[in-house]
Amino acid sequence: MMKNTTGVTQFLLLGLTSDPELQVPLFITFTLIYLTTLIGNLGIVMLILLDSHLHTPMYFFLSNLSLVDICFSSAVTPTVLAGFIPGDKVISYDACAAQIFFFAAFATAESYLLASMAYDRYAAVCKPLHYTTTMTRSVCAVLATGSYVCGFLNASIHTGDTFSLSFYTFNVVHHFFCDVPAVMVLSCSDRHVSELVLVYVVSFNVFFALLVILISYIFIFITILKMPSSAGHQKALSTCASHFTAVSIYYGTIIFMYSQPSSSHSMDTDKMASVFYAMIIPLLNPVVYSLRNREVKSAFIKLVVEAKLSLGL
Repeated sequence: MMKNTTGVTQFLLLGLTSDPELQVPLFITFTLIYLTTLIGNLGIVMLILLDSHLHTPMYFFLSNLSLVDICFSSAVTPTVLAGFIPGDKVISYDACAAQIFFFAAFATAESYLLASMAYDRYAAVCKPLHYTTTMTRSVCAVLATGSYVCGFLNASIHTGDTFSLSFYTFNVVHHFFCDVPAVMVLSCSDRHVSELVLVYVVSFNVFFALLVILISYIFIFITILKMPSSAGHQKALSTCASHFTAVSIYYGTIIFMYSQPSSSHSMDTDKMASVFYAMIIPLLNPVVYSLRNREVKSAFIKLVVEAKLSLGL
């Protein structure tokens, strides 16, 4: 529980829209998105657990990515849905702090998991003969654990940094959930140092993970260009296609959010980008990996056939 020294007990979230005609359609839409996200990502996790052919480093990281997407989406979407219910836009001080913590933790963990997956693809394409000795179970466990540790450490910094500030008795958050910039701007104390900490920590996490991904793919593309056969090209590209698509969507959204000039930057733009970042991306990841991956589709078909046979259908 956060120590509250300012007397504030709650925040008021303005929500995604104040138009009463949009409340019900948006509630239904985001409920369907959330349920599909949960079912899709849980399906990926269960598929990987049940099929021994998918017990490889690549799918180990994919199952962790799906778990993170479930938690990432769950940190935000229930609050968004509650915001469409009349008179239910208030969030307590401690709940706001918890939401910031878990949102930051799983967003950061996702970045580092994507970087770990890029390293795994580098090892598979560039050093195939040493792949089994490079990507051992212990190495995979260290990379996955490190992703979660970095996520929770980053979340602790952001949450402590934000709630070390003083706030007025009642605050209106111009967002549909408690995000660090939207809450920090409400502080009645000097927030210059806190804003610098936010910028530097976010920049380090984003650019470090992105640097690992870029370096990995530079070596991957160099290796592909050196391959003598087109079949080798095709196999290497198919190995990396799903991950590259997921990375492009994830970081494309982040770059869009933070590369806008201040003159065109608005809270409404932030809200739209946050919807995509926090709710659509967790939905897209299982779609990307299932539609562009033969092994996942084969495992799913095999599971369905076995289920039919066991039921005598």
